[in-house]
Amino acid sequence: MTQHNEEDPQQEQPPEQTDSTPEEADVTPASEETADGLVLASDILPDRIPIIPLRPRPAFPAILIPLNITGAEKVSIVRKAAESASQAIGMVLVRQLDGRDEPDNLHPVGVVGKIVKVLKAEEDSAQVLVNCLERFVIREIFDTPGGLFARVSYQFEQDTKRREELKAYSLAILSTLKELVQINPLYSEEIKMFLGRSSMDDPGRLADFAANLTSADGQELQQILATFDVRERIEQVLVLLKKELEVSRLQSKISKQIEKRISTHQREFFLREQLKAIKKELGLEKEGKTSEIEKFRERLAGLKLNDEARKAIDEEIEKLQLIEPSSPEYNVSRNYLDWLTILPWGKHTRDSYDIAKAKKALDRDHFGLEDVKQRILEFIAVGKMKGDISGSILCLVGPPGVGKTSIGKSVAAAIGRNFYRFSLGGMRDEAEIKGHRRTYIGAMPGKFIQAMKIAGSANPVLMLDEIDKIGASFHGDPASALLEVLDPEQNNSFRDHYLDVPFDLSNVLFIATANQLDTIPAPLLDRMEIIRLSGYILAEKVEIARRYLIPKALENHGLTRQQVSIRKEALEAIVENYAREAGVRGLENRIKKIMRKAAMAFAEGAQERLTIGRKELESYLGKPVFSQDEVFKNVPGVVTGLAWTSMGGATLQIEATAVASQSKGFKQTGQLGKVMVESSEIAYSYVMGHLQQFGLPQDFFDRHFIHLHVPAGATPKDGPSAGVTMTTALLSMISGRPVRKKLGMTGELTLTGQVLPIGGVKEKTIAARRSGLKVLIFPESNRKDFEELPDHLREGLEVHFARNYQDVYAVAFGQPAATAKE
Repeated sequence: MTQHNEEDPQQEQPPEQTDSTPEEADVTPASEETADGLVLASDILPDRIPIIPLRPRPAFPAILIPLNITGAEKVSIVRKAAESASQAIGMVLVRQLDGRDEPDNLHPVGVVGKIVKVLKAEEDSAQVLVNCLERFVIREIFDTPGGLFARVSYQFEQDTKRREELKAYSLAILSTLKELVQINPLYSEEIKMFLGRSSMDDPGRLADFAANLTSADGQELQQILATFDVRERIEQVLVLLKKELEVSRLQSKISKQIEKRISTHQREFFLREQLKAIKKELGLEKEGKTSEIEKFRERLAGLKLNDEARKAIDEEIEKLQLIEPSSPEYNVSRNYLDWLTILPWGKHTRDSYDIAKAKKALDRDHFGLEDVKQRILEFIAVGKMKGDISGSILCLVGPPGVGKTSIGKSVAAAIGRNFYRFSLGGMRDEAEIKGHRRTYIGAMPGKFIQAMKIAGSANPVLMLDEIDKIGASFHGDPASALLEVLDPEQNNSFRDHYLDVPFDLSNVLFIATANQLDTIPAPLLDRMEIIRLSGYILAEKVEIARRYLIPKALENHGLTRQQVSIRKEALEAIVENYAREAGVRGLENRIKKIMRKAAMAFAEGAQERLTIGRKELESYLGKPVFSQDEVFKNVPGVVTGLAWTSMGGATLQIEATAVASQSKGFKQTGQLGKVMVESSEIAYSYVMGHLQQFGLPQDFFDRHFIHLHVPAGATPKDGPSAGVTMTTALLSMISGRPVRKKLGMTGELTLTGQVLPIGGVKEKTIAARRSGLKVLIFPESNRKDFEELPDHLREGLEVHFARNYQDVYAVAFGQPAATAKE
């Protein structure tokens, strides 16, 4: 089988095919005869040679190259060529790199080489060193079972030593090579090797060498190889070299830019590594990961972990040892271990059950509140008998400023426990209670686990402030999350989302505070024991000011008792005229105002002691905020009621008037809630239906429009305890008779005249005493609540208990309803 090549760069016709086989080597002289006419056999090149396809670049004459041969067929060809006399082998670049080694996929021009040495030869692979000699053109190619063979014609270099133009091109190539060597020193070694084997006076060989140095594409280099004219070839090579020079310059520029960017980081890295090595050598510091793990193990030494927590810690430490510190997962794992090992697992402070010591601590910090103190002492006594204070959650309910938070601190001091307080007010995210999942960025445990870390013991006193102001949103319901925390049956294995292991909260003493119970969910309220703090009367406020508020204010303002004193009568006047709230914050603010003005006086040079009496108050505090005339208006149609608010007990005036009209009607003002509006309508219906019983004109409502008003219209008011007060105001208005002086009443009324019980008896009694009321009316059902009050609250009060409205009428107007009927 034979195949003629269609391409011929020199447009020569191939010679006629002969009958000889490819192995029969006709010879062609490779060079001119020597001076004595002798030619060496090794310098005679055969016109039929075996062909080895090349990828991805062609070979060039006058260059020594290593050649890797793969495939049994090619290895066999190379072995036969190496054993032949000429040791010649042809090397031709393929057209398509991914094509097969077939005649159609070979370029027509190649290079013949002499196998100098076989470095390694196996059955299917060989490594040979080939000395490339001359170009050849394929005239005829044979695809035989033994491999590819071709009949070729050689293209020898012409003598070009005397052509000045080629010399100029050669100098240009040498100059470009010099620039390349300066940019990339790797080229210098190859140039030295070439100079050792060839002369720089041969422009053709120089062009081939320069082309072989470039990183040009294989097809571009094949075009150089197939260009036999030296001038044309050297011009093409010069263009390639210029491109190579530009690429090298750009590469050098990019490398310098990158080196400039990373040099600072590399320098810092090497310095840090050197510093780390020096510290390690001197024993000053261990490797970061090792020291971290040792720190965690040291923490574990004094902890009493449950099985699940210990297993989780051991697994996390093993995981941390395998993670590189540069990994983001490292910080997540380290923070998790930090929280697990810093919690006070099994660390308990020793409780003190000394009742006398606890009583002394409570009396030292608080005046009054005897019922609250007694309840706390009972709580400690139970702990003494039981040997453990746990299982109870106290909830202190009362208006602001009555000392709820300070009582929590006193309880912690009395029993010798650590104390930590945090506020639940406005909390709307369930994760604040139970923590975030560790998969979230910035995840942290909930407030309770954070509190345990700060408290440093497993049995602290945790105060949950403003539990009535906890909210709910799309993030979840924190109040529902509190159910698990505050349930003694569940909190022994409280599982925070971040820790994901059970933590025992059953030894914690929880003390919650609230201003009112209405906004606390019923399931949560059911888990707590309620202790009410109702507020203070005048005498208690004065004593609190003398014992606590004045000394504290003197110290905070840099004053002494020898410089400023406030008389008892002045304190009473402050309470009566400036600070009538249930707590003592308003009183404390007024005392601070006095101290600020006193500090100003001494700063300006005053020397004499300042003594503040009742007469001096206006110069310090301004005009009184309250007066007795505002509380009691003893005129027909006006009645004082007793009310309960989240700020404590309060007095509430109710006014009624009638406007002559041809049609009856009823109107309420004063921003009343739904319950009070219903109470007013019941009172209106009750009076309208019982006018004859009270000796009043039957047609009064037919001729009048009734207006019922509760002053302070900007303040919302609601509650089921104003019925009797509204009824009395209507009867007083219709009869034209005022009620008894200094009378206050409370109670809800039915349409049949029954008086229903109310709440907040203690708060309302304190409000009555604070406002100077002397006669009080309570529902009969609240008699037991009033009798449980301390003696100092009941002292000096005339209290009546009413079963129905006739009892109220008899006290308010000084005569029974039956007498009025007659």
